[in-house]
Amino acid sequence: MPEPLKNLLHEALIADIADRIAANAPFYDRSRFVALATDGLGALELMERSALIRDALFATLPDDFTDAAAILRASLPADGKPGLSGWMLLPVNQFIAAHGPDHFDLGLDLLKALTPHFTAEFGIRQFIHRDQQRALATISTWVDDPDYHVRRLASEGTRPRLPWAIRLPQLVKDPAPILPILTALMDDPEDYVRRSVANSLNDIAKDHPDLVAAFIADHIVGASAERRRLLKHASRTLLKKGHARALANFGFGAAASLACELRLLNGEVMFGEGLDFEIRVTNAGETAHSLMIDYAIHHVKADGSLSPKVFKCKTVTLAPGQSHAIERRHAMRPITTRRYYPGEHRIAILINGAESASESFVLRMPSPERS
Repeated sequence: MPEPLKNLLHEALIADIADRIAANAPFYDRSRFVALATDGLGALELMERSALIRDALFATLPDDFTDAAAILRASLPADGKPGLSGWMLLPVNQFIAAHGPDHFDLGLDLLKALTPHFTAEFGIRQFIHRDQQRALATISTWVDDPDYHVRRLASEGTRPRLPWAIRLPQLVKDPAPILPILTALMDDPEDYVRRSVANSLNDIAKDHPDLVAAFIADHIVGASAERRRLLKHASRTLLKKGHARALANFGFGAAASLACELRLLNGEVMFGEGLDFEIRVTNAGETAHSLMIDYAIHHVKADGSLSPKVFKCKTVTLAPGQSHAIERRHAMRPITTRRYYPGEHRIAILINGAESASESFVLRMPSPERS
């Protein structure tokens, strides 16, 4: 069983943080920092532990942010010298996010220096929240930085809906200010950066589907294989939802000449087992068609209503008169993100976003063990 995430910030790591700061600040109260940062640590989750360590930094670093920033910068790894790195820097992000925006340029520059050693995507968001125009003016200059970590920060830190981080409501409402950043990084030589661009576009698509579909259309003509992969990954939410223009961007148009057959091999499924089914798609037309074949499981909710979840299946091209058969098993087993309820569920086959066949099946839950 994997270690809980909270254990990424542990007592030995806190002692290391203290040592690495003290090496660059001779009068640093190392013992007080460790005592404050470990007080009640065991009962806390990851982000709570990080906040506890942040507060210990507040209590032991100089009150003047300029002086504190100088110590933190000096405590970063340099010229083979060990320093603050990895998960040690999560609470440092929080420290800079709290005090840095009052020293705007210094705070942003410190985050830029920090990001090669962990990431600064959490700390940078308070700067954008405080003064979006000023922050983006600086961040936009990072797209040409020689360090790919800094270039990635320009896209990842500005994501409107970055997981684990505060949302950026202004950019959720109007993402136009970050589109030039994403455009500049779309053909970055590092896949690490390009994937961040794709994730940011996917974030935007959740609130502005037509805008992202149009953006993809504008940048897919003549695209390299790498850019095309980025644009398809950026469109994943739109493709799952069957957005017509997003589908058309990748050649998945409507095809009235298709015939789809769905056969369930077991109409009743015991929880913990799987639904077995077969799909057969035939192109009865006179032209070839590119097909994105997905399926949706409509799960029963607590109130008896159905909630669909789309799953990727296969992409094929069918010549006129050609058929293609697919066999699948969909597992119905415990997962942390869904609670299952017994009753009549439904499976629907989606071809290029359109529902083409469906069947109902019954999910049964095992009887509780009797004592």
